[in-house]
Amino acid sequence: MSEVLRVAMIGHGFMGAAHSQAWRNAPRFFDLPRPVSMDVVVGRDAERAREAAARYGWAASASDWREVVARDDIDLVDICTPGSSHAEIAVAALVAGKHVLCEKPLANTVSEAVAMADAAEEAARRGVFAMTGFTYRRVPAITLAADLVRRGEIGEVRQARAQYLQDWLSDAEAPLTWRLQRDEAGSGALGDIGAHIVDAVQFVTGQTVTTVSGTTRTFVAERPLPSGGRGEVSVDDAALFTGKLSGGGLATFEASRMASGRKNALRFEISGTAGAIAFDLEDLNTLQVFRFADGETAGFRRVLVTEPGHPYVAAWWPPGHLLGYEHGFTHQVVDLVRGIEKGEQPRPSFGDGLWVQRVLAAVERSAADDTRWTSVAESR
Repeated sequence: MSEVLRVAMIGHGFMGAAHSQAWRNAPRFFDLPRPVSMDVVVGRDAERAREAAARYGWAASASDWREVVARDDIDLVDICTPGSSHAEIAVAALVAGKHVLCEKPLANTVSEAVAMADAAEEAARRGVFAMTGFTYRRVPAITLAADLVRRGEIGEVRQARAQYLQDWLSDAEAPLTWRLQRDEAGSGALGDIGAHIVDAVQFVTGQTVTTVSGTTRTFVAERPLPSGGRGEVSVDDAALFTGKLSGGGLATFEASRMASGRKNALRFEISGTAGAIAFDLEDLNTLQVFRFADGETAGFRRVLVTEPGHPYVAAWWPPGHLLGYEHGFTHQVVDLVRGIEKGEQPRPSFGDGLWVQRVLAAVERSAADDTRWTSVAESR
């Protein structure tokens, strides 16, 4: 077997916990082409980083990511920090010859994402690869949806409708966190969860969003600070936009963190000339499939995506035994490690992440220009 892939993870919050479980589970449930070693987790607070290492199964901890990235005994850097630090860490890691997995959205600005994509393209010529962490691509039902579209099961795509709805900010007295500050997060619901539905639609349809018309809104302008007083919310609470697809279809998108009663409702429906598919993350083991060819019995059928022949499922449980949110992260690790071993670019690449970043920037430009149709390719 090939030499061990030695991993360092930067950041250990919510995403750090999910990524840690993935690094632990991937080599235990899948036949990876090389073993994986969870060598070090990095956090700004040394004591909290030590606690995270003990809790999540990392061999050691550190508080200086620059020192870790420069180490000769690290092969891959997994970035789970706020968007404001993605570009600096990713570029440094790629220049140092480390493979990189970076959480979405790729960066806070298009210019940062361009620098990351350029560094990744240069690194790939040296056999060093980078992947953007759009984990929902690895939910078996979403992967199956993409497979069905590519096989022509729903015909030519005409429309895509996508939503990502949460309600954790519905309370106006919920505290101000880094996700509500532009200098840390880049944008609000648009980038945090809207990025996921842009990628999902592009992944499933096999097309790109080329032009957008959108609007954003911040409903609560100030929130309590943990230290007392109140601070300004500098990102959007909700974003609505329409888009044109490269294949000629139309798409609608809605992202909100103030959708009362919705906890984690990533939904999409893709309509084509021969049928349609629909998915809801809050029922993530099923895919709804419709075909006109079914004639008088045509209607959306509920497909339970737990059969051994379905994407990724054979490594897990018997049919009907459900998978959860965390499994997509494990599948992400599997595809990343396999791509690295084959010398092939894992997807989504940093180039894919850059395009999503351009979509987000185009939506913000459109919103600032009275919803004028805005080209994604020209986003800066």
